[in-house]
Amino acid sequence: MGARSNIIPHITAFLVVCVWGSTFVFTKLLLQSGLSPAHVFTLRFVIAYVLLVVVTLLTGRGRRLFCNTLRHELLMVGLGITGGSLYFLTENQALIYTTTTNTSLIVCSCPIVAALLIGLFYRSERMSGIQIAGSLMAVMGVAVVVLNGHFVLHLSPLGDGLALCANLCWAVYSLLIIPANRHYDAVFITRKVFFYGMLTIIPYYIIHPELPDIAILLQPGVICNLLFLGAVASMSCFLLWTWVMDRLGAMVATNYVYMNPITTVVFAWWILSEPVTPFFVLGSLLILGGMYLADRRHSATAHAGEAKESVR
Repeated sequence: MGARSNIIPHITAFLVVCVWGSTFVFTKLLLQSGLSPAHVFTLRFVIAYVLLVVVTLLTGRGRRLFCNTLRHELLMVGLGITGGSLYFLTENQALIYTTTTNTSLIVCSCPIVAALLIGLFYRSERMSGIQIAGSLMAVMGVAVVVLNGHFVLHLSPLGDGLALCANLCWAVYSLLIIPANRHYDAVFITRKVFFYGMLTIIPYYIIHPELPDIAILLQPGVICNLLFLGAVASMSCFLLWTWVMDRLGAMVATNYVYMNPITTVVFAWWILSEPVTPFFVLGSLLILGGMYLADRRHSATAHAGEAKESVR
């Protein structure tokens, strides 16, 4: 039972990242249809929030409105900003000012940034030498997949800075979710993230007042893509990710983000007919090997804990 309960969070993390890797393709289709990055983010979060409210009413889980303390409520605001409004805005806007390659490289290297940040606050989560080597190996694999043999980077201070901001947002989100998981369940946390994500996007619309074209929203393809992003990639995946981070720990769970480029390429090949190259295979092997090394100390610690419990 112990081995089975330990593997389920890893499988779940892998499946969530597979879905998130596909969102780039579906978001690209929505942008091509005429929606803006802000429209896509807002609509997917509105759909996710409404569905999650329905789940709350039907199951009774996470039905409370507010946190136990003001400090915890502010923690949820931080999660809504770093995992919602600011993260998605900076990532999507980065694509306007810099290349997709630069954005992918910077954003997908967030696990090592998150690991360093978490290590500053939690001594027990600091990386060992083998974990650092594994993380660097995975980052190298991300670079090989994203660059795809074209080793030329075009620096853009504004665009690269926005991508770095998205990177830091997810790292802070990974840090803040640790205390949130100690006090509240996944349904409540996820609902709060969506609510404050939508609330904190309002200043953007005050500066850039723009509403989506109703004719675009009524297109069947747009409706299907938005429902997938809202119901699956947002509501379901955020719920599962909160649970995964509670079970595996923030550092181990975040390492699965390294697989985002792999799943993006696979879905781009499947849906957009984009080619798969030998660089993809090499990069994927580096990512998988790096993830294995980055998880070694955690796995050893977990097995030692199980052994100690069996002795007792």
